[in-house]
Amino acid sequence: MVDEREIEPVEEEALFDAPERGSADELLDAGAHSDLDAMRHSAAHVMAEAVTDLFPGTQLGIGPAIADGFYYDFKLDRPLTPADLARIEERMSASIAADHPFVRRELPPEQGRAFFAERSQPFKVEILDDLAAKARADGLPMPPVSVYEHGPFVDLCKGPHVASTGKIGPFKLLAISGAYWRGDEKRPALQRIYGTVWPTQDELDAYLWRRAEAKKRDHRRLGVQLDLFSFHDVSPGSAFWHPKGQLIWRTLEGAMRELQARRGYQEISTPILVDKKLWQQSGHWDLYDANMFRLTSEDHDFALKPMNCPESTFIYKSKVRSYRDLPLRLNEYGRLHRNERSGTLSGLTRVRQFIQDDAHVFARPDQLADEIEAILGEVHEAYSWVGLKPRFAFATKPDKAIGDPALWERAEALVKAALDKAGGDYQVKPRDGTFYAPKIDIYIDDALGREWQMATIQADLTMLPERFDLHYIDEHGQPQRPIAIHRAIYGSLERFIGILVEHFAGAFPLWLAPVQAVVIPIADRHIEAGDELAGVLRARGLRVEVDGSDNRMQNKIRVAQEQKVPYMIVLGDREVEAREGTLRRRGAEKGAPQETLAWDAIAHRLSEESTSRRLS
Repeated sequence: MVDEREIEPVEEEALFDAPERGSADELLDAGAHSDLDAMRHSAAHVMAEAVTDLFPGTQLGIGPAIADGFYYDFKLDRPLTPADLARIEERMSASIAADHPFVRRELPPEQGRAFFAERSQPFKVEILDDLAAKARADGLPMPPVSVYEHGPFVDLCKGPHVASTGKIGPFKLLAISGAYWRGDEKRPALQRIYGTVWPTQDELDAYLWRRAEAKKRDHRRLGVQLDLFSFHDVSPGSAFWHPKGQLIWRTLEGAMRELQARRGYQEISTPILVDKKLWQQSGHWDLYDANMFRLTSEDHDFALKPMNCPESTFIYKSKVRSYRDLPLRLNEYGRLHRNERSGTLSGLTRVRQFIQDDAHVFARPDQLADEIEAILGEVHEAYSWVGLKPRFAFATKPDKAIGDPALWERAEALVKAALDKAGGDYQVKPRDGTFYAPKIDIYIDDALGREWQMATIQADLTMLPERFDLHYIDEHGQPQRPIAIHRAIYGSLERFIGILVEHFAGAFPLWLAPVQAVVIPIADRHIEAGDELAGVLRARGLRVEVDGSDNRMQNKIRVAQEQKVPYMIVLGDREVEAREGTLRRRGAEKGAPQETLAWDAIAHRLSEESTSRRLS
């Protein structure tokens, strides 16, 4: 149900509502939808000016504003180096100091095409040729070619820009990477320069600090350091979970199962490999085919399921449902596969194989508001376990929606009523629903203030109820359509764990930490007692290791700190004799007060703290 291409944010519904990926419309979208975006897009133009000045013969790709910055793609005769960035920055500073005005001009289509052809800019010519072909296909005249000029530089662009280069704030070029023209690995390889720009130096400095801190917290690096997971070429985009990572996985899964049990969910499991006809019936075969792994067996077409929802209908329809049976809440930890492009894969946050904490609630219309209100409560509870505060957005009918418009109007009214009943603020996102349902998007901000779009709640009156002909028998003995609520709270566990690794910088709260305590015997003679203490703690459900290495005590503490273990328990002669342990918290400064407690007291304290799911 939820497309895990969310962040880097491309959602399932974007396949139907956004300009086609790599299309001329998309390439001309400068991403400048606010004053700050316009400044960033303007900085991209100034960067392109500097690059073409320093490297004659440069061919220009595109240069949009993006979250927190901008980029521009170039085709150059040689690879760029970090030293080149300093030279480019210097030229940019000179252009900004010159305060060139940004001037918009319109050229007749043929003149505009000739302008870029004469300057050996084939990517710009290709965009214009595509726009002309689109206009002919639509039976419309080709519109004038819009260009922006500042100083000596002219670029194909529909804007907007700031008034002049002098209005561009403090900036910094950040990185060089590879990119393919129009996102197609079969097209020319380009070089992409990323930069950022902010209205004030303080804002730039704060962003650069966040960026440096984000590198330290990168889940791909910490995943290796903490021995949580790894990735291998034999299965691109699929995590290999190590024992400690799997412990985090199972702990999150167990917590969600407890919540679902309290709410009356019933767990199901459906096949991974499914016949083509199911996906044709749901609409995914036609609308989502590029993202599905397909295979043929005995002249039959199948696909690995990219989502769970259509299969849940077979369990719903396994018997006649009465109005008394609803709401029926079915949850599933389904293994899903999405055929993501290799160049878009990114650790746990963009994968090809993942598992969702998925659920489908089949309800009567009069139950919808209560069910959505309850699900919003589930979201608040689950996110509170890890100290996150969710925000919500109401996404309405997209332009390319399926189903009866009257059903859409009804679904939107019901979802809005449910949000209003639940209380709290929410944002409205017009025309941003899925192709089959309005939805509630869930957002969080992590410890660095970065926004992440999480999972969704979707009220479906069309795809499952209509296309799969679902019914329940009402109190008058008449068949009625249920509403299907699609919901995930974590979303994919892979992505959720990746976000949590970065949010906590690997230092998980006690209840979630894969190793909750390390027993540190000071000398070999204390190891036997250490093993005995570990047994006492494990009997209370705690995850404990004993460091029986030859390292000195301070080295053992340092290793435990690097592994971000919440508690260390030191055992020496005095502690062993008294059946006590000296308790040290993760991150405690040298010389900080420490407690010496009886073994049972340590077990009780850590057990209570772990089961309460408090942040610690």
